Order: sequence, then C-alpha cells, then structure tokens
Amino acid sequence: MQNDLVLRVVGKLLIPFILLFALYVLFHGDFGPGGGFQAGVIFATGIVFHALIFGLDNTRQAVPDRLVESMLAGGVLIYAGVGVAGLLLGGNYLDYFVLDKNPVIGQHRGIFWVEVGVATTVSSVMLKIFYMFASRGQREGKEE
Repeated sequence: MQNDLVLRVVGKLLIPFILLFALYVLFHGDFGPGGGFQAGVIFATGIVFHALIFGLDNTRQAVPDRLVESMLAGGVLIYAGVGVAGLLLGGNYLDYFVLDKNPVIGQHRGIFWVEVGVATTVSSVMLKIFYMFASRGQREGKEE
C-alpha cells in the first residue's frame, strides 16, 4: 500500500480529521456520548491507519516507542493525580467536588482530567499492542 498514490493522498487528508475527531469525542465526553476510552481508541486508529498506508517504520519515526511508553505512564499518572489532588484538598480519592470552590466546576474539571488520563492510556496501550504485533515478523527476520 505504500506505493498507492490515491491511498497516500486520502490518508494525508483523513488522518488529521481522525485525530481532530478524537479530540472532539474527548472534549464532548462529559456532555454526551463519548469520553476518554472512545477518544483514545479513535486516536490510536488514526496512527494505525498511518502505519498501514505509510509503513510501520515511518510511523515509528513520527510516534516512537519511547513516546508511546511515556504516554502510557503519563496517562496513568494523570488519572491517579486527580485522585491524589482530591485527597490533598480534603476530599476522598477521585472526589471531584473539592477541586474548585464551586463544586460544579470542580466536578467538570475532575471528570475532564480523568478522561484525559484514560484517553492517553488507552491510545498508548492500543499503539503499543499494534507496534508489538506489527513488528513481530520484522524482528524474527532480523534475528536470523
């Protein structure tokens, strides 16, 4: 697929919109259907689409393994950090109401950051799994 001009052009046009849609799903998640998990899967799908069209090596240069692993840890830290912030501010773990003087704003803020953590973790896990499966045949060939 790497030499197909139509796929490359369509991919270059679609991938930014796929990633933008993932952000829309993330930001719209607390007002309607969607949220962190869905946004993370959509974001990872955009990167996998890039790898299918432009090749795994090109995608690994754009989104290296080290970045994916850092995102994985960062997403978990964001999620846990919201819970710890609730504890430090005198509430329970993941108690969003204490994150602002106005409890409604605090709840929206807490939900948003939890969703960001979930989206980051889900997208990086999906990408890591894809990278591992996609490179399995390449690594076996290099060892021989």
